[in-house]
Parts: sequence; structure tokens; C-alpha cells
Amino acid sequence: MMNWLRKKKEKNHSKDKIYNDHKKVSDRLADSEHILRQAYSKSSDIVIKSFTFGKNMRTQALLIYLSGTVDVVQIDEHVLKSLHLLNDQENDLESIKNALTVPEIIEVNHFDRIYHEISNGHPVLFIDHLPLALSLGLSKWATRQVEDSSTETVIRGPKEGFVESLETNTSLIRKRIRTPRLKIEQIIVGKYSRTPVVISYIDGLCDPSLVEEIVHRIKKIAMDGIFESGMIQEQIQDAQWSPFPTIFSTERPDSFCGALIEGRAGILIDGSPFALILPSTFFMFFSSPEDYYSGFIIGTAIRLLRISFLFIALLGPSLYVAVTTFHQEMIPTTLLISIAQSHEQVPFPTVVEAILMEVTFEALREAGLRLPRQVGPAISIVGALVIGQAAIQASLVSPLMVIVVAITAIASFMIPHYDASNTVRLLRFPIILLTSMFGLLGIIFSVIAILIHLCSLRSFGVPYLEPLAPFKKAGSIDTLIRGPLWKMNIRPHFTGTLWNKKRSGK
Repeated sequence: MMNWLRKKKEKNHSKDKIYNDHKKVSDRLADSEHILRQAYSKSSDIVIKSFTFGKNMRTQALLIYLSGTVDVVQIDEHVLKSLHLLNDQENDLESIKNALTVPEIIEVNHFDRIYHEISNGHPVLFIDHLPLALSLGLSKWATRQVEDSSTETVIRGPKEGFVESLETNTSLIRKRIRTPRLKIEQIIVGKYSRTPVVISYIDGLCDPSLVEEIVHRIKKIAMDGIFESGMIQEQIQDAQWSPFPTIFSTERPDSFCGALIEGRAGILIDGSPFALILPSTFFMFFSSPEDYYSGFIIGTAIRLLRISFLFIALLGPSLYVAVTTFHQEMIPTTLLISIAQSHEQVPFPTVVEAILMEVTFEALREAGLRLPRQVGPAISIVGALVIGQAAIQASLVSPLMVIVVAITAIASFMIPHYDASNTVRLLRFPIILLTSMFGLLGIIFSVIAILIHLCSLRSFGVPYLEPLAPFKKAGSIDTLIRGPLWKMNIRPHFTGTLWNKKRSGK
């Protein structure tokens, strides 16, 4: 048994050695080809092309690339045809690099870097008698076209959203912030996925210690693969056990650039259309980009409406349970008689009604998201109408409870950020349970506990309820209300005492 385990371990070690080979490229083309064919055995999407070039076809070469990630027409035009025009004596490195009409050529000496370049879609060229390889910048990945954001829709504002291509996303940022102070630093994360992660900030506006902390946290991530920004968010945020998101995610380049100009930093992940903004505060999750495009009077009115319906989304069913179960004296007599008559045939207490209807509606909402886009909204709406009417006729719930749950659902739809909406939906259930035991005292205890928790949260060192707790006069004008743009001329305090604290005015 021990011999079998030892042989198994040696076999796995020999396999790992193939892929983690750090030795340098040999000047013998046959040796390099042998290593490559070993590493990419049983890989039908890898193309290894051996050829000769020069007028007398005496110089041997090898080209390897990942099928579907390179432009084959450009390889034929800028690599193969250019090499065939060389003389047999022009087989040195400089002559070959001058002959290749490729925008970017990188000299690579080690095989681990060669594997990385191939995985990034760059064809790699080996020349006999040259102890290095050339990575050619001819990648061409299939990607989705830039289109409107599907999760942060606006009536007035840009109609561009991030896509899965990191190069496209960085170009959308560069198009809006046209200054060399915009920095884009890249880190590779994931043992096997080798995912490029970009940290973006404006030099002079963003606190350098914030960037250092972001880099430190990302480099500590030890995972086999990173495929979406949410996997990064979960591992670098401060309060990992809190239901409240402490890192803001967005699909909109204008929101991302606006945060950078405030002095924040952003994270982009290759393969994900969602960018991360940090540090983030509570009020960021309840403001919409359209608030800044509609004028401050309209923006303030809509934001106040949104905040007021936030309390309905969080406490609506709980207030109904508390008043009808413990505090009937608060209800007008005529309405109380109507409620009692509608609830007379219902066999369940009010709290069971509330939880039953809330769970049913959440199930319909989730089912509508998972169904195909053409039928999802129709099924969810029809399902809610049919089930609600059938539940009333079957005397499982009262009509007023259906109205309360419907208003609560509408209020939750007004929350502009999906992560914040999920938090409100989650907290609604424990508040209902506490209310069923303690009445209005349960609601008061729940609100106090939530406020204490919010005051304790930090996002990369910034208090979560800032600028209201602690109070910052300069930033408070853009919290519950949306002040005039010409009044918001001081950046948030985490920019420190850097070169430019004022963001508008002379």
C-alpha cells in the first residue's frame, strides 16, 4: 500500500513538473517542441505549426497558439509572409523582430511565462538556434458588444454598460477620464484560471494607503479560479458575516468614473461585466445615476421617495402584524371591523399569513428571474395574480394581507441596487418573527439592532454611515437629498490632504 501511494505521488509530481516547468527556453527547437507537446497533450484546441522560412527555406520555426483566440488572417499576413521574405542569413533576433509587422512583440525566456501568454490568446513563435520565444500581440477574443446595462437602467443617461472583456472596459473608462493620472494596475489571481484583475484609480485623488490595502487583500486570495467580481468582493470586504454589502458593484462606466473622481478606487475583473467600487457607504446603494442627470429638485424628490419606501419594504408586513395582533386600538373602528371580517374565515394567525405570502412572492420573483426573458415577467405577474386570488377565495389569507405584501414588493423594487434589495428582503423575515412575539417593541428592537450594526461597519476603514455618522458637512448634501452640483465642491474625506480636495469651482 505504501509503495502504491509513493508511486502515485511520484506520478502526480511528474505531471505537475510538466506544467510548472520554470526552466529556460532551449536554443534547440526540437527540445522546445517536445516540452510543448507534452504540456498540451490531449488538447485539441492547441495549434502547433512547424514551418521553415527564408528564401531557401533553411531556418526552422514553430508557432503555437490557442484556436479561436487569435486572428489567423493576421498571422498569415504579418508573421508567415514577413518571415518568408527574409534572407537565410537574416535569422538573428533583431532581423526577425524588424521583419514582423506586429504591434506588440514580447521576448519570453521561461516556459511558465509562455504558458501564460498562450492562455491569454497570444501566439508564440520559436526560432531554431534562438534561446527565447516571441509572444505576438495578435489576440482576438470573442466578446459581447457594448450595450445598455441590464441591472441599472435609466431614462436619461449614457446607454453603455461594461462587458466581459477587460480591454473593452478599460477603454470605456479611458474615454471618460482622459488624463494620464488615471492609473490601471493589473494583478493575476487564481492558481489555474490566472484571471487578470485591474485596480483603477486617479493618482492624486485616491489615497495611496487605500490602493496598498486593496493590493494587499487581493494578493492574499488563494483560490484555484476567479470567474466573477463577486468572488473577489466576498474575500476582500471588511464585514464578511454582515448581510449589508460593503463594496458597491456596478455595470455602468459613468458610475464607476464618478466614483474615481470622488477619490475612490475601482476593481475590474476579466470575464465579468460588474466592476467594484470601494470604499463604499450605505447611501451609495440607494442613489441612482439618474439622480445626477435630472436636476437637483427632481433628484431630491425621487431620492426622498425612495428612502421612504425603503422603510415600507423593510417594515411594512411587520407593522401590519404588530397592529392587527397587539395594538388594535391604533386602528380606526370601521377598518378594524373590516379586517376582523376578512380574517374571520382564515385558519392561520396573521404572522403565518405574512410569512406564507412573503415566501410565495419571493419564490415567484426568483422563478421569474430564472425563466427565459420572453416569458419570465409574464409568468411572474400572472402567477402572482392567480395565486393571490386563489388564496383569498380559499380563505388561506385575507385580502388586506395580499395588499400589504404587494405594496411591500413594489417598495422593494424601488431600491436601485440589487444587493441592497436582497438585504432588505432577507431582514424582513426575522423582523416579522420578532414582531409576532413583542409587537411594536419587536420593530423598535430590530431597528435599533440594525442601526448599531450599521454604525459598526467599515468599508476599507471608512465608516459605513458616513457622512451622517460621523457627520461630515461637505458630504451630507448628497445623502438623503441630492444637492445642487455647484454645492458639492468638496470630495469625501478619505482623499486626505492630497493635491486637489476641491472637485469644482475655482
